[in-house]
Amino acid sequence: MSKKAKTAIIPTRSEDFSEWYQQVIKAADMAENSPVRGCMIIKPYGYAVWENIQRIFDKRIKEGGVQNAYFPLLIPLEFISREAEHVDGFAKECAVVTHHRLEKDVNGKLQLAESAKLEEPYVIRPTSETIIGDAMARWIQSYRDLPMKLNQWCNVMRWEMRPRMFLRSSEFLWQEGHNAFETKDEAKEDAYKMLDAYADFAENSLAIPVIKGEKTDDERFPGADITLTIEAMMLDGKALQAGTSHYLGQNFSKSCGIKFQSREGGEDFAHTTSWGISTRLIGAMIMTHGDDDGMIMPPRVAPYHVGIIPIIRDYADSDKILNYARDLMDKLKAQGLCVKLDESDVRTGNKMWGMIKQGVPIRVEIGAREVENGTLTHVRRDLGRDSKTSCSVDVFVNSVNDILDLIHNELFTRALKLRDKNIKNIADLSELEAFFKDGNIGFARMDVKLIEDDDYKRICKDYSLTSRCKPFCDNGEKVLVGKAY
Repeated sequence: MSKKAKTAIIPTRSEDFSEWYQQVIKAADMAENSPVRGCMIIKPYGYAVWENIQRIFDKRIKEGGVQNAYFPLLIPLEFISREAEHVDGFAKECAVVTHHRLEKDVNGKLQLAESAKLEEPYVIRPTSETIIGDAMARWIQSYRDLPMKLNQWCNVMRWEMRPRMFLRSSEFLWQEGHNAFETKDEAKEDAYKMLDAYADFAENSLAIPVIKGEKTDDERFPGADITLTIEAMMLDGKALQAGTSHYLGQNFSKSCGIKFQSREGGEDFAHTTSWGISTRLIGAMIMTHGDDDGMIMPPRVAPYHVGIIPIIRDYADSDKILNYARDLMDKLKAQGLCVKLDESDVRTGNKMWGMIKQGVPIRVEIGAREVENGTLTHVRRDLGRDSKTSCSVDVFVNSVNDILDLIHNELFTRALKLRDKNIKNIADLSELEAFFKDGNIGFARMDVKLIEDDDYKRICKDYSLTSRCKPFCDNGEKVLVGKAY
């Protein structure tokens, strides 16, 4: 009987995927639970990933004419109430501010001051369609003011009953875009265009393959006419909604009063869209690319592209090894790469395991032998801890960007193969039930008309399934069904 290989993360993915996920976050030092129930503290390494997501995607949307703005965290309850379907969709998740002052009781403990109760409560934003719509109603007077394309990077609050770091937390970070157009066709085109932008970003920056499609009526965003989505499959076969884009029709413009003088001199309501991605993309990265040794960072959003570890066994060699490593770091930085040179007073083995668990794409090891020979040893994180290659410094520096592209492509291909292997074509509802009853993972792909059957609702309830989307590649004739985060 062969001895089981030691892994950095316990339990492994196959033993307990949910706990494995939590332990990867801890081992990579990305985030931790906060004292506020359901909220998280994003630590510097985890936040660096979010900053890279922001940087890349913000550049893209600005190239499309979107401007960043900022709107209040507190939204008057009356604003939320204007759109009936919208408020119904978020009512159970809203956190509400009712007082504006605290006071001490007779025992010196702080309590709400009843004299400071607000006349109208404020909702901590779960999303900002209504308050941005209120501003647009003032800013848009004529067709000449359209299109108006706005975005904000901010936090939102949705009171989560079953929190999980990055995936579902009561407070999370996101971007929310809100665009207004003169015509229905322009708005719908924008909704599809933004979904394409999300899909391209997921695949070409995060190495996460996604399926583009339209949500079924029961999964549509509250108040939208059409909700478009990109769906990804995690390592355990569950779905994750990685980004959404909504055509809101004139629903919010009518409730918020976003109207304009038309080209014909009459009055019309704007057609609006909204679209968003959040920090759950970081959770998606972990559950798409991680292994039993920890995180594997997609190079294009990794906080560090290369990690350098000086291996010093003789104090007399320390200066020449460190100078050699620093020179390499300078050459890599000159190519625009982010580099971590670990000069800490920590055992070499611990440094290596630290970079493995954090998923640094390329690890470079430099000892006295490498300095003497003018070489270095490098390891690709995606290929495993023992995949070592030695070469000259010049060869490495000239090829490092190609290596990073190879890592991205390998991660994407790996995830794509797993996804496509685990999509099962289903002929009828009995086959759907049998598929998930047998404990299979992945998505069931079936005729969209089957979801109209009452038995479909029972099966979904019994096996915790949801309709993920009607894929564009099937022209809306099929639907993907599966378990989801």
